[in-house]
Amino acid sequence: MFLKRVERDGDEPAFYFKDGVDWQPVSWNVFSARAGAIASYLLGLGLQVQDKVCMVGSTGPAWCYCDVGGLLAGAVTLGAYPTLTPKQLGYILDHADTKVAFVEGLEEINKILARRDELTQLEKVIVWNSTGAESLMEAHDWLVPFERVLQTPVDRRAIEARVAAIDPMSTAIIVYTSGTTGPPKGAMISHDNIMTVMKDQDEAFAINEDDVGLSFLPMAHVAERILAFYGRINTGMGTYFASSIAKVLEEVVEVKPTIFGSVPRIFEKAYAKIMSTVEQAPPTRQRIFRWAERVGRESVQLWQAGKPIPFGLKLEYRLADRLVFSKLRAVFGGRVRYFITGAAPIAPEILEFFWAAGFPIYEMYGMTESTVITHANVPGQVKLGSVGRALSIVEDRIADDGEILVRGKCVFQGYYKNPHATAETVIDGWLYTGDVGKKDEDGCVHILDRKKHI
Repeated sequence: MFLKRVERDGDEPAFYFKDGVDWQPVSWNVFSARAGAIASYLLGLGLQVQDKVCMVGSTGPAWCYCDVGGLLAGAVTLGAYPTLTPKQLGYILDHADTKVAFVEGLEEINKILARRDELTQLEKVIVWNSTGAESLMEAHDWLVPFERVLQTPVDRRAIEARVAAIDPMSTAIIVYTSGTTGPPKGAMISHDNIMTVMKDQDEAFAINEDDVGLSFLPMAHVAERILAFYGRINTGMGTYFASSIAKVLEEVVEVKPTIFGSVPRIFEKAYAKIMSTVEQAPPTRQRIFRWAERVGRESVQLWQAGKPIPFGLKLEYRLADRLVFSKLRAVFGGRVRYFITGAAPIAPEILEFFWAAGFPIYEMYGMTESTVITHANVPGQVKLGSVGRALSIVEDRIADDGEILVRGKCVFQGYYKNPHATAETVIDGWLYTGDVGKKDEDGCVHILDRKKHI
């Protein structure tokens, strides 16, 4: 997928990052050259097919180069959050049998040093930013500056041979899920799992090279990793890496994205902020806003009920949009076609408000073990308060106790080195999600609770 994208759009920007004031483009050819240098370095170390490589750091170009470089070398790649404690990070690196780790800088080095004696399989740690770690880099030959790795001559033949040797059904990535009931479990996701989801994403949302996204969520999260990063490779859409979480609202106005993916909490906080601002506004502005809100909500309710919107209400909505809603959309750059969210439900009244204001928020559902997504509201098929229908890649059914079960090519391979947990989670091909839900007359699924909470 990556090599085809490079061949097709080599000189086009793969993404942009901010270098001080200006956004700097990085072409697909440059991306390929850097990933190729990383792959060649790993092959030079003697890395074998299915050996493990881990990235630990913030979202940005370096993370992406290393992920793709590892995959080109035939490795299984995994990510770890930079917020992990030394103990937590040490557990993941050790459990995954990690051979090479790519890390952000001094903080991550110190975390690894604190557990170094336990990490017997870890051969090299590549450091993206060695500022402040110079003495440590000199003292330990297993610490390697990223710049040196990028200087590795690219061995195209060796990379092509390694890529050709990769079995599509083999593990591509391992994603460690939060250990709420014990240590985190490593979910093994195959190349075929990923390509299955990419195909369905293409069918559900017509995303293309003209679309633009702003990337700011952690790359260690399965949704950002697969739907966003791999999805961008698949579709060729332009991407801007936010300078930091704190800069997102400022930079979203500069970038003017057409696709915006985020967690529900972002929309809930935005809703609370809007309502708080309105309550503090002068009475006249409050009346205008409440009128626009009423018009918008009435329009959405009629649309959801499948009823026509009266001509008079349409005229009112146009005015409300000009006076109120267009100004709200400008906060996100004014061009977003799809707001995509999942991971937790959003209150129906909040969803209704944002749709009324012209924010098309599409709720989705899935889990790491289903390669992110199994259900989604999609353009032309939206039922607010539900997570939509099952996508074409899966079958779904509700068990007698209300648990949502899914089956299909997106179901993961199992938990790394944990066959017992795998056997409890996948039975006769059905993935037991642990979520309780119901399916309505239109086939849309509504999440009711976690099974363990009942």
